[in-house]
Amino acid sequence: MTTPEFDFTEVLPHAAEDTTEYRLVSEDGVRLVEAAGRRFLEVDPEALTLLARTAIGDIQHLLRPGHLAQLRSIIEDPEASGNDRYVATDLLRNAAIAAGGVLPMCQDTGTAIVIGKRTESVLTGGADERALARGVFDAYQELNLRYSQQAPLSFWEERNTKSNLPAQIELYHADGEEPSYEFLFLAKGGGSANKTFLFQATPALLHPDKLAGFLEEKLRAIGTSACPPYHLAIVVGGMSAEFTLKTAKLASARALDDLPTQGSPSGHGIRDTDLEAQVLEMTRQFGIGAQFGGKYFCHDVRVIRLPRHGASLPIGIAVSCSADRQAKAKITRDGVFLEQLERDPARFLPEVGSEELSADVVHIDLNQPMSDIRAQLSELPVKTRVSLSGPMIVARDIAHAKIAERLDAGEPMPDYFRDHPVYYAGPAKTPEGYASGSFGPTTAGRMDSYVDRFQAAGGSFVMLAKGNRSKQVVDACAEHGGFYLGSIGGPAAKIAQDCVTALEVLEYPELGMEAVWKIQVENFPAFVVVDDKGNDFFAETLEPVLQIAFRS
Repeated sequence: MTTPEFDFTEVLPHAAEDTTEYRLVSEDGVRLVEAAGRRFLEVDPEALTLLARTAIGDIQHLLRPGHLAQLRSIIEDPEASGNDRYVATDLLRNAAIAAGGVLPMCQDTGTAIVIGKRTESVLTGGADERALARGVFDAYQELNLRYSQQAPLSFWEERNTKSNLPAQIELYHADGEEPSYEFLFLAKGGGSANKTFLFQATPALLHPDKLAGFLEEKLRAIGTSACPPYHLAIVVGGMSAEFTLKTAKLASARALDDLPTQGSPSGHGIRDTDLEAQVLEMTRQFGIGAQFGGKYFCHDVRVIRLPRHGASLPIGIAVSCSADRQAKAKITRDGVFLEQLERDPARFLPEVGSEELSADVVHIDLNQPMSDIRAQLSELPVKTRVSLSGPMIVARDIAHAKIAERLDAGEPMPDYFRDHPVYYAGPAKTPEGYASGSFGPTTAGRMDSYVDRFQAAGGSFVMLAKGNRSKQVVDACAEHGGFYLGSIGGPAAKIAQDCVTALEVLEYPELGMEAVWKIQVENFPAFVVVDDKGNDFFAETLEPVLQIAFRS
């Protein structure tokens, strides 16, 4: 048996040329020094802090031009559904508002993630993680962002950190003689993070027909709660489950687009662009579309094949949502640089009105009694677009748990849950001059277990959130005469600017954004998803029905 020669290759090799367009953040805090006959790049901690603060601010308000161009292409596609075009237009309008730097594009301003790689010729003093965390802290303190990180005080008790720390910071070594420090900054919200999946399959799945059936089932199950259209990433293989998921996250951020498309015996990862096209076509046949029916469940797909242990086949699936928040950065001898994101998203907006983009809209006055609201909704088929004006209650996970405790204690359902629709949401900070901060919906499914009991107690008859609901919710609505309205996931800044006219805390102010709020809205857009007859828009679109086989 011939002994193999050592042949090292990176598992995720990058192309030599970086085509990203960068902007200069600062020339300060960076200098070349000489020692031991070599040149080193010395980077002050303040430069790292400035970069992190600037990057977090940019990705909360600005998007990549390519992402915005994909939204515009949906509007121009004659095969797109009216609801596809309506959602895409709303997301572009939201991007234009967020680019003003006041309202973040999404109310869930996410977990801050920083991934850095530096060559050995970069000198920082060793406190990089602290300096980067300080920049994250500054951004969340100074901007109108939401604190979402919960610190465990014990196994069962937790408290919001009120700073959005800790951040996830990962720092690595990079090969190369030229001094450089490269970064990827991300803000990952709960909706898309919760749609990251690991499946431990067997090598038997490495067959076109079997993989197609597997992916159809798993991709449909993602649903719409993470705010499509998605940038979808699928990773097959991996030396460990952890590496598979990490690769999926990077691929969803388009950070691995320059992987080679051909493999080799050395075992590096490859990108399969042919399979990407086949998976994208599969998703377009689902009928789920950009949240409420149509073609655009995904903007694009990345499929990556990794080396693996012979007895394992881990498969990772991840998405980047409509709040597609990431940016590259680098520190070189010339200064501190950040990826140039789009500062004028309005240039992607078409000159059309919303009436050209979707079906007729039914206006619903929320000032009328709940019985009258339900009677009006009962006449509408699922997928009908509605416009809501009047008072709504805002309550999500913890508030629902507290109300359930009151029912357990024999107390009645609060009147506000009886008299008004309930919106599952939690606002970001309120900027000066606004009624509220960014205020998009949260994932409906987390409240599913409460619905039957709450409706039986006379409340929660009209619910508003994003994503699909379980069968127990559909059955509860059929039994008790309830409705679930789907709100567009993504345009949180637009909702704050154009729809919310008043905001007040009703109960549990100590819960911060998880408190029970009362809001007044005007022309709040939504769609009928589940009605009082047991009809569910998502029931058909989430069940595998296609007969698709991939080409090998």
